[in-house]
Amino acid sequence: MADSSSRPSHGRGPLWALSLSALGVVYGDIGTSPLYALRECFSGSHSVELSEASVLGILSVLFWTLLLTISVKYMVFVLRADNRGEGGILALTALALPGKLRESRPVLMGIGLFGAALLYGDGVITPAISVLSAVEGLKLATPVFAPYVIPITCLILIGLFAAQKFGTARIGAVFGPIILAYFAVLAALGINGILDNPSIFRALNPYYGWDFFATHQREAFFVLGAVFLVTTGGEALYADMGHFGKKPIRVAWFSVVLPGLVLNYFGQGALLLRDPAAAENPFYLLAPSWALYPLVALATVATVIASQAVISGVFSMTRQAIQLGYSPRLQIIHTSSREIGQIYLPHVNWALLIVTLWLVLTFQSSSALAAAYGISVSMTMVITTLLLFLVARRVWNWSNWIAVPILTFFLVIDVSFFSANIIKLGQGGWFPLTVGLTMYTLMATWRRGRQILAERLRIASHSIQDFLKHISTSKLVRVPGTAVFMVGDPETTPPALTHNVKHNKVLHQTTVVLTVLTKEIPHVRGQDRVFVEKVADDFYRVIAHYGFMDSPNVRDVLERCRAAGLDLRLEDITFFLGRETLIASSNPGMAIWRENLFSFMSRNAQRATAFFNIPADQVIEVGMQVEL
Repeated sequence: MADSSSRPSHGRGPLWALSLSALGVVYGDIGTSPLYALRECFSGSHSVELSEASVLGILSVLFWTLLLTISVKYMVFVLRADNRGEGGILALTALALPGKLRESRPVLMGIGLFGAALLYGDGVITPAISVLSAVEGLKLATPVFAPYVIPITCLILIGLFAAQKFGTARIGAVFGPIILAYFAVLAALGINGILDNPSIFRALNPYYGWDFFATHQREAFFVLGAVFLVTTGGEALYADMGHFGKKPIRVAWFSVVLPGLVLNYFGQGALLLRDPAAAENPFYLLAPSWALYPLVALATVATVIASQAVISGVFSMTRQAIQLGYSPRLQIIHTSSREIGQIYLPHVNWALLIVTLWLVLTFQSSSALAAAYGISVSMTMVITTLLLFLVARRVWNWSNWIAVPILTFFLVIDVSFFSANIIKLGQGGWFPLTVGLTMYTLMATWRRGRQILAERLRIASHSIQDFLKHISTSKLVRVPGTAVFMVGDPETTPPALTHNVKHNKVLHQTTVVLTVLTKEIPHVRGQDRVFVEKVADDFYRVIAHYGFMDSPNVRDVLERCRAAGLDLRLEDITFFLGRETLIASSNPGMAIWRENLFSFMSRNAQRATAFFNIPADQVIEVGMQVEL
């Protein structure tokens, strides 16, 4: 384990300020669930008949779901599984399956990777259903707005994704206060409804949930898919841990979020007991008529903030995937000079926008989208629990007597919700699974393709020591200047160097073999990043280490080389990079279609010059053909 200095500095600032910031970034998604969750239980595709027993039963299940899944599983156990202070399913996978264990457990590694892929489906459904459900409140104010709900939703989403290139640094400071106001309104609306029927608090008794299942059985199982909607956004608690730390996230949950959600859901339940017709939209009908327009505006802003957090999470996860070798290089733009986590990926952003707009135009309503929501999140939660068991055994050193009962209890809950959601496959649930399978195929193909390519290049290459012996007997012309050759394996001679010597018969006065490696930790301390080794006269090997949350930068490497005694000036360097033309073949490795897919992804990956911030006019690319 690295020492604590390698952790991100998320502990700066007063606890209340960090908790307020966490409120704005982490809890927007789960905070928008009251707009549609209880409504789907009584008027959705798998709704139950509204009665006092069903309202109390569903509220009881809902309350204990929040308590057991979020308050206990995530707050107590999952947040404890931090990878050097960072969270998220890719970080959890790296923690559960470190190093060589990852290659020897391909099934478990594939499960973790599929869990990450599923979050891309969540990344497009959340903005669509959240914003659409908020704007739909206008229809309750007057039917005049009904034809404009879809166009307004699309315009808001276009504006949201278009604003991503400017970053969230300027508006991030107001996220927390706005979401705090939103949760205060949730609580106030809930209290107003509860005052009309305080007996609704009987639902805190788990007996009513048990009785609901015993009485309704099949219907109760089906409605679990709608009840699960109250937990969507739970994964964000873990994924954003690195930005704020555990304590602010826990403080925000127990002091603001949980009370606000429970009061609002119980207020909606009290309203349904008084007026069953309110099942059409209990969230908005809970408000007095004069407050409807302001509530629509506040809910819309809250859903935009929730969507912003999900989009930023997709950007962050994609960068992790690139660094860990599961995605081709993509353009990453840093939108803040002070916050390393604030990034913008143009290609990912516009792909998310296109798919999100398609969802809105295809499904037309938040109720229809609710059928598609939940499958990817519930499956991700199952995978999180499985990986958490590995962490408990291997990292926390729990015995089976402790780990098995605790994790089995949570797994039963997660599998129950997933089973209830999978029946929505034909009503739109196919969509997030399709997105997840597509992203998994792309990531797994890229990972396997890079392994095959590295093996092919390794076979065709020589070790650096063999190369040095060969050139020691050759009469090579030494030309002035410094040449930096980049290679993935620090033990092998870069193909570009071999080709340069073979065809041009020259060697630069100073030759550097540079390898950039990503370690399975989020961040690498500055003093531990660069290793410089002199392997022969004027011939050096430089290995740069970065974490999967760091951004490699050749300029940074050169500065650290100077600190290590190797004086390299950027303006004096010529960079030699290999550029492979990949040819699908019948060689063992992957199916032909996957080889062609890998070749396509490789051709469209961002050039190494841009990714590593290398001046383009100082680069020479050496091409070669490689059969996969």
